[in-house]
Amino acid sequence: MASSSSPRTWRYRVFTSFHGPDVRKTFLSHLRKQFICNGITMFDDQGIERGQTISPELTRGIRESRISIVVLSKNYASSSWCLDELLEILKCKEDIGQIVMTIFYGVYPSHVRKQTGEFGIRLSETCDGKTEEERRRWSQALNDVGNIAGEHFLNWDKESKMVEKIARDVSNKLNTTISKDFEDMVGIEAHLQKMQSLLHLDNEDGAIIVGICGPSGIGKTTIARALHSRLSSSFQLTCFMENLKGSSNSGLDEYGLKLCLQQQLLSKILNQNDLRIFHLGAIPERLCDQKVLIILADVDDLQQLEALANETSWFGPGSRIIVTTEDQELLEQHDINNTYHVDFPTTKEARKIFCRSAFRQSSAPYGFEKLVERVIKLCSNLPLGLRVMGSSLRRKKEDDWESILHRLENSLDRKIEGVLRVGYDNLHKNDQFLFLLIAFFFNNQDNDHVKAMLGGSNLDVRYGLKTLTYKSLIQISIKGEIMMHKLLQQVGKEAVQRQDNGKRQILIDTDEICDVLENDSGSRNVMGISFDISTLLNDVYISAEAFKRIRNLQFLSIYKTRFDTNVRLHLSEDMVFPPQLRLLHWEVYPGKCLPHTFRPEYLVELNLRDNQLEKLWEGIQPLTNLKKMELLRSCHLKELPDLSDATNLEVLNLARCESLVEIPPSFGNLHKLEKLIMDFCRKLKVVPTHFNLASLESLGMMGCWQLKKIPDISTNITTLSMTDTMLEDLTESIRLWSGLQVLDIYGSVNIYHATAEIYLEGRGADIEKIPYCIKDLDGLKELHIYGCPKIASLPELPSSLKRLIVDTCESLETLVPFPFESAIEDLYFSNCFKLGQEARRVITKQSRDAWLPGRNVPAEFHHRAVGNSLTIPSDTYECRICVVISPKQKMVEYFDLLCRQRKNGISTGQKRLQLLPKVQAEHLFIGHFTLSDKLDSGVLLEFSTSSKDIAIIECGIQIFHGHYR
Repeated sequence: MASSSSPRTWRYRVFTSFHGPDVRKTFLSHLRKQFICNGITMFDDQGIERGQTISPELTRGIRESRISIVVLSKNYASSSWCLDELLEILKCKEDIGQIVMTIFYGVYPSHVRKQTGEFGIRLSETCDGKTEEERRRWSQALNDVGNIAGEHFLNWDKESKMVEKIARDVSNKLNTTISKDFEDMVGIEAHLQKMQSLLHLDNEDGAIIVGICGPSGIGKTTIARALHSRLSSSFQLTCFMENLKGSSNSGLDEYGLKLCLQQQLLSKILNQNDLRIFHLGAIPERLCDQKVLIILADVDDLQQLEALANETSWFGPGSRIIVTTEDQELLEQHDINNTYHVDFPTTKEARKIFCRSAFRQSSAPYGFEKLVERVIKLCSNLPLGLRVMGSSLRRKKEDDWESILHRLENSLDRKIEGVLRVGYDNLHKNDQFLFLLIAFFFNNQDNDHVKAMLGGSNLDVRYGLKTLTYKSLIQISIKGEIMMHKLLQQVGKEAVQRQDNGKRQILIDTDEICDVLENDSGSRNVMGISFDISTLLNDVYISAEAFKRIRNLQFLSIYKTRFDTNVRLHLSEDMVFPPQLRLLHWEVYPGKCLPHTFRPEYLVELNLRDNQLEKLWEGIQPLTNLKKMELLRSCHLKELPDLSDATNLEVLNLARCESLVEIPPSFGNLHKLEKLIMDFCRKLKVVPTHFNLASLESLGMMGCWQLKKIPDISTNITTLSMTDTMLEDLTESIRLWSGLQVLDIYGSVNIYHATAEIYLEGRGADIEKIPYCIKDLDGLKELHIYGCPKIASLPELPSSLKRLIVDTCESLETLVPFPFESAIEDLYFSNCFKLGQEARRVITKQSRDAWLPGRNVPAEFHHRAVGNSLTIPSDTYECRICVVISPKQKMVEYFDLLCRQRKNGISTGQKRLQLLPKVQAEHLFIGHFTLSDKLDSGVLLEFSTSSKDIAIIECGIQIFHGHYR
């Protein structure tokens, strides 16, 4: 067997699987000679002693090959050895991306796929006496390999010509694959394809500079190395300049630094270790007529780019320069607008990255699944963190993981810290402080809210956020949320811990905070306290004077990361809060009322969720800066204060304030209130008569069973949730809600198991019909109806409606068809088991996507299959898919429906089709499916779900030869 000691030997190695007696020796000899001429080693099983199962030597040989060729002949299936070989080959294709090629040697591909004809007879003979599982696995493997397009022996007049083409195809595939050094990097091929589209390799007119940008540890340098490996053979000269980060701090002046960098580059690319240069024109002088590939890795200073790639004219036509950096601004300053931003891997990819590092396989062994999820959450999907953590935990027993994870949750691994800390250390001190504020107080907060929170500081928040974004230390989502991953938050924690005690502006250490609160030992430097009271082992009593010495405190966050019913933090009734507080976030606040000395005139956010409060304060407080008020689960709160002065309040959350009876009239002054949540305020009976706040866009009243009427709300409302009984008072005035886009209606049946105890108390009577005037909501886009057991039919609905979701309405039988001009796209009817035939016809015919009870694929889906996979015929562009799912037990969780496409046996990736709700019995999902191009050969679709409790029992497709809808 050929050695696999070097990457080159491995890369140019091909395994060939065939049934010896069927294949002419001249064919094999000719194929082997052609491979040798192309520098390829051909390996097969002919020299290996055969037994009941394939040997470890053969398994290793298959796995160490880059390509496997399966020669399918009439008697291939007569050998269990060959069939087991095939299983191992397809496993390697799935696990490590091995390329599989086929040769149909005197047998038709359809006979292999369907196991018919003489080929099928041989398989039946081999399966005699085998288990049902063995038969199933072999049959599926033959179906899969039969779908891989390959060379058909009967189509060639000359065997030699076919062999030459096979050898040429194999050589081409090997030359375009990456080396083994990178094959374990999950998702590398997708990264390379995106980069190659930016590189425009077919354009030889001039040189191009392309950037790769992203946070530390995301894989920028690995992508660049893989590109260098793949593309080097196409260039006259290549050079990988690594570790440029920090080179600008060498102590040289600007000219000396540039001269030094140019000398390094030319020495590497020309392979002349003793090369010396004496002016800055050396690079264009030497390389202007050369087609070069240059990688500049970890660039962190503009001078480095000016020295090494100041002009594209320095390099010959067709040259490509790739720059990796964390600093997007640096690329923009150098006019590099052609940039690939490396995204974080998906959770599924992150899981695979970690498992390959920790277990040397793509998934977690039994018993480790929950521990793996903890690691992925801790690493925030950062590839570097996942790989380092994986190697730290490799071969450790399950019992040891808990201790190691606990340590890693509190301190960074040195390898990870060494990479991530550099970005923080290079920031200006003001940007460092902003970084720390985001890490401890404002992660996942709205961009504008953070600017308001820091409005009174000396920080240039707008520029600081821009700097942190450019340097890949934070991301700002499309919705404007600031996001920092957990490992960078840990960098912030370590940065605070390195500071001298008396100089710290932010306190995060439990012992230090307890000392400040109990012994009045705080410093005027302190501006923020982030206190996880889950870490308390003993009771702590806050001194009345605790905050007097830290008068500059602006951000106070006291929270729990672990559920604990014990209250260990106690306070004095006359405790004085700091006068300049802008953030007061105190979970499980232990008092019945805030201290009478409380003065919130600078307060921007008040978050007192899960508290013991019966009231907040007496009288009117100065609240003109308050924008957000969070009182979630204030179960004992009996009254709200006068909020007349909270004229800038935008968000108020009163959900599950279960003792609250009345909303005070002062709410009429909240002219900037945009979002009001009152869900499950079960005793709420009184709201202001005039609730018509022009700014109010979102109102939640789910579970407010004592409210019998809908308040007189703003005509600008866009999102509204209510109990079904409020609809009884619905009048023609709803026409005024012209801006309403989303309406949620909740009945008495609990579809949320987590809130079961709330549903059991205080439920109202159920309505029997939806008012006809609902059709007048001509701006409505989404209507959701949950748990209304007495509704038997749905009336005419607005033609503007795009999505209708009806869940667990057990009496529902009929609905009015949608008019031709209707905008409807999605019709979801979970657990509505009495739907009549006409209603089912409306759902399946008039929707783009549908979800409804059912056990069989509808008749209009002409192509169907039992099980979870089927092949889309060639020449297909658009189709609808139908999947029948069956729960193995009563579902309590939502789940993802997934689809993997395979073309010529090669997976083109898996995508999420839909998030689907829990169900009690078989359901159908019907969805629209578009392929990027019309197919010249079939594509196999494999459906699966994210839940082990769901089986897919049937699937089908309906083909459209024109565009649908």
